[in-house]
Amino acid sequence: MNQHSNYSSQQRGYDTPALDTSGIKFKDKSVDLFDGVANRTAETIAQARNENKATQLRKYYDEIIMWEQKVRQSPDKYLEYLPFIKMLNAKVAYAKGRKLVDQNFVDLMRHCTKEIDDTDINTFYTFKLFFESFMGFYKMHKPK
Repeated sequence: MNQHSNYSSQQRGYDTPALDTSGIKFKDKSVDLFDGVANRTAETIAQARNENKATQLRKYYDEIIMWEQKVRQSPDKYLEYLPFIKMLNAKVAYAKGRKLVDQNFVDLMRHCTKEIDDTDINTFYTFKLFFESFMGFYKMHKPK
């Protein structure tokens, strides 16, 4: 069963299809996660007309990289860092309120942070790699 956003295209305010997050799993990752899944995700997110500018999304990726470096330096502090990592949801919600990102990106971040398991640090590393792959494909799909 595909898991789609609860928001219709009309509620989102444009004709962008709802994001399918069903293939984004960090614990039992598929061989296609960093390729096909990331590519399809980027293609959907890139369809937003005025939101989701590459520079805006890059800010979130830069923050994910910063947290990944901290976690790698001090893996014993993973649980201490995790609430701040999940605070990305609040930052993305704020950006949505300012019309800098769309509902699909909010849904993506929320889904990804839910996939981070507090008992499995590798799910966080997978999140970082997925976002890296997503950003690469996003640059290809987002029209200038």
